[in-house]
Amino acid sequence: MDNLNVYIHAPLIEECRKGNSKAQFRLYNQYSKAMYNLAYRILNNREDAEDMLQEAFVECFRNIGSFRFESTFGAWLKKILVNKCINQLKKKKIDLTLCDTLPACIYEEEAEVTYDTGKIFKGIEMLPGGYKIILTLYLLEGYDHSEISQILGISESTSKSQYSRAKDKLRNILSTN
Repeated sequence: MDNLNVYIHAPLIEECRKGNSKAQFRLYNQYSKAMYNLAYRILNNREDAEDMLQEAFVECFRNIGSFRFESTFGAWLKKILVNKCINQLKKKKIDLTLCDTLPACIYEEEAEVTYDTGKIFKGIEMLPGGYKIILTLYLLEGYDHSEISQILGISESTSKSQYSRAKDKLRNILSTN
């Protein structure tokens, strides 16, 4: 945990707990862009990402009294947002099934291949819902498999295998497009 980040935000968080709207606005401005980008990567829809961003901040400020400084504020907010996004996907009945029975894709060793960032993000958008969420949380957001397993309610080994399969699927998408 970044202790400096926790201490820098402590006075601002305390003001938010008192209902200070200017303090809330400052926290919103500091985190909204990164949180929107995360929501968009998970949902792949601008309007839904904006809605989940707003809902996450509303919940955050409503429950800021429960923030215990055991993690950074950003990590706490990110967990709220990810849960909101996952619930939104479930409401839309997007397949989030994580299956342990699928055979793992096995690739022969390949020569070093490079792709531009835009192509990679387009490839990620084409992944099935469960793969996309795990790949995004692990690779782009820096969650470890233990954290992902807690967020998604799956085992750590399932998170690892799904991440591996997501990478293989992404590699396949990138090689055919």
